[in-house]
Amino acid sequence: MGSSFGDLFRISTFGESHGGGVGVIVEGCPPRLELDLAEIQRELDRRRPGQSHITTPRKEADQVEVLSGLLDGTTTLGTPIAMLVRNKDQRPGDYKDMAVAFRPSHADATYQAKYGIQARSGGGRASARETIGRVAAGAIAKQLLRKASGTEVLAWVKRIHTIEADAIRPDEVSLEDVEANIVRCPDQAVAAAMVERIEAIGREGDSCGGVIECVVRNPAMGLGMPVFDKLEADLAKAVMSLPATKGFEIGSGFAGTLQKGSEHNDAFVPSSDGRLRTSTNNSGGIQGGISNGEAIVIRVAFKPTATIRKEQQTVDSEGNATTLAGKGRHDPCVLPRAVPMVEAMVSLVLADHLLRQQGQCSLW
Repeated sequence: MGSSFGDLFRISTFGESHGGGVGVIVEGCPPRLELDLAEIQRELDRRRPGQSHITTPRKEADQVEVLSGLLDGTTTLGTPIAMLVRNKDQRPGDYKDMAVAFRPSHADATYQAKYGIQARSGGGRASARETIGRVAAGAIAKQLLRKASGTEVLAWVKRIHTIEADAIRPDEVSLEDVEANIVRCPDQAVAAAMVERIEAIGREGDSCGGVIECVVRNPAMGLGMPVFDKLEADLAKAVMSLPATKGFEIGSGFAGTLQKGSEHNDAFVPSSDGRLRTSTNNSGGIQGGISNGEAIVIRVAFKPTATIRKEQQTVDSEGNATTLAGKGRHDPCVLPRAVPMVEAMVSLVLADHLLRQQGQCSLW
């Protein structure tokens, strides 16, 4: 319960941060899709710990093993695809103090209250290490979307703490721009300031959050299922299921509330190919819960990492007052590694809705 996502393109993730490994089972992937396994590994490399001095120093290669679902290691069979990444650098001893005291704003207390037990080492399923399965599955969804509709999903860091890259144009950003620096902000000058801010806050034993923006270019038209499975509703659920997320916007977002209808409406205009086109994109590519063919643009807010080295007030499992300074290896800012996580969840939603659209609306 709670570890599966999607209807037709469906994933189930498993594993804990300091257990034997983490992984995913992908069901519903169409047969005869030629997969590039190196691309799956590249996505995991973008997510893995220890990739730079502003991420957690935990050293994991995160090498993926594909256990089933492929012919000759490349072609999908239409059967479940199982992928596994084995944990190598576990240090459960780092969490002995947290076994008796709850980390403020972490899932320790709520997991204990719900289940009466918790995986204290690294937070178990509440750890961002769980997202390995999502990123691996999302890499398959990306390849499916690219082949089926020429769709590209790309995310980047838009804001770190109070430093924002407000000159970024979603229609112009490239993967090379995003990967040109360790913070994954395509504005190189702003990226340098972001790195300095993360370094400074990390030296204080503290953490910071920010905002990730994501664009879907050339999405298929007609994706989304009224009324409860609107495309933006499923996108919101997908990205808000990621660890540390606290907010979601699409298109104009909350800023659109400051406009009049005449200012916010996206006027339809003629196009050379006969497709629906709009002069603006305040809708963020979705109207009435259905994709209109314009670029889908979303933003996701991430809170500061909960586990910090500063001493904080808390209580133990008996409710007694105490203090706790976090130990272990933790990101001072989760955003650089969360970029591929956002891309993965968006891709999974689009792949699922693409199959649902084909199933309902493409018989005749």
